[in-house]
Amino acid sequence: MILSGGSGTRLWPLSRQLYPKQLLPLVGDNTLLQDTVLRVKSIPQMSDSVLVVCNEEHRFLIAEQLRAIKAKADALILEPEGRNTAPALTLAALALAASNPQQIMLVMPADHVIQNQAAFAAAIQQAAPLAAQGYIVTFGIVPDCPETGYGYIEQGDSIANHAMAHQLRRFVEKPDLATAQQYLDSGKYFWNSGMFMLQAGMWLQHMETFQPDMLACCRGAYHSGKHDQDFYRVDKNQFTACPSDSIDYAIMEKLASTPANKTALVSLDAGWSDIGAWAALWDISAKDASGNVVKGDVLQIDSHNSLLLSQHRLIASVGIDDLVVIETTDAVLVAHRDRVQDVKAIVAQLKQLKREEHLVHRRVYRPWGSYEGIDHGERYQVKRISVNPGAALSLQMHHHRAEHWVVVKGTAKVTCGDSTFLVTENQSTYIPIGSKHRLENPGSLPLEMIEVQSGGYLGEDDIVRFDDKYGRSP
Repeated sequence: MILSGGSGTRLWPLSRQLYPKQLLPLVGDNTLLQDTVLRVKSIPQMSDSVLVVCNEEHRFLIAEQLRAIKAKADALILEPEGRNTAPALTLAALALAASNPQQIMLVMPADHVIQNQAAFAAAIQQAAPLAAQGYIVTFGIVPDCPETGYGYIEQGDSIANHAMAHQLRRFVEKPDLATAQQYLDSGKYFWNSGMFMLQAGMWLQHMETFQPDMLACCRGAYHSGKHDQDFYRVDKNQFTACPSDSIDYAIMEKLASTPANKTALVSLDAGWSDIGAWAALWDISAKDASGNVVKGDVLQIDSHNSLLLSQHRLIASVGIDDLVVIETTDAVLVAHRDRVQDVKAIVAQLKQLKREEHLVHRRVYRPWGSYEGIDHGERYQVKRISVNPGAALSLQMHHHRAEHWVVVKGTAKVTCGDSTFLVTENQSTYIPIGSKHRLENPGSLPLEMIEVQSGGYLGEDDIVRFDDKYGRSP
């Protein structure tokens, strides 16, 4: 069961609200979400069953990324609004417990990196018998430094017949450096991974005991939900009324303090990182002789211990040390490596100023493909549009703009008014203001085209949808 509701604000400008870090290929060819799925599929004892709880705005991106690695999810449960991890886990437990309350769930955030697959598999095998006995198992990361950016968990007594597992004694918030060093020296504290293994029905029992109001909201939202193509939409009104809380606060801390204490801690030493900030990506990435992590089009002279990542333009560095430089098509971040936790303050400023750079990239993804702004001015803008094979935009109309379409690759099937016709490479067509129209790709290769919009208002909200195969609102 994969939790994919995060926004990754500390990894701006790569991570945006509508394209967060779990959907990015930060440490290899696959995205973090894809690596999370593949990590479990490679363990022989694990089933191929995948359940994802995600924000509804990311649904098509997640479905496409799963399709790309041939991993169809048994369920994609959509949250209309993030309510933290406890409600998300409760929705998944409700889905599974309906058929088998004893179904064991391995709960993983979608944005973690684990470099040692064998150690991860061994920890899963240690946890499974405990989960089968009704324990809620959490995985504690063996710390290798006095990290102040993570929460910690303290191990308690060992569990009978499970030499490698201990009871969970308590959770500790992010400590100061001196306290973190004490935790490291004691050998009894671990970084809190946010990963769990448990029975679906057992989770619901504990929710009934400790969080009955939250459970009632989630149960009502789930049972009042409905299927929408490959997705399951929970009821918006009931879910947004749900209290917001984490798994740790809602259940684990309370359960650990009870006499029964059916919690367990299994240690995990597997090259784990949640890539919570740019410094964490520098930590886990391969470095050159000068200690630099370089990705993309980069030239450097006398630069050391820096992260230099280019997506679009050339980055040239001269005489820098301990910096992070991230270049995208519409933003550049320059920060000291010790201050990258504060990037979230930049995101907050962007939101306050109502700028879109916190929300989307210049390339915007849609269920049918993507579009990218190329140029704009008074009363016009130019976009590059890519339509996936077999995909179609909605049948729509604009009140305030006309559109000129030029096909540069592939073949377009165009509906304009009462006419339907094909437009091939190097041909163009015109969509007048107020005309019902639709763009489709009938071919087996991506359709690439240039769209020139002209008119008095060019906002994306000037769309009246009459028909849409992806279930988007009129």
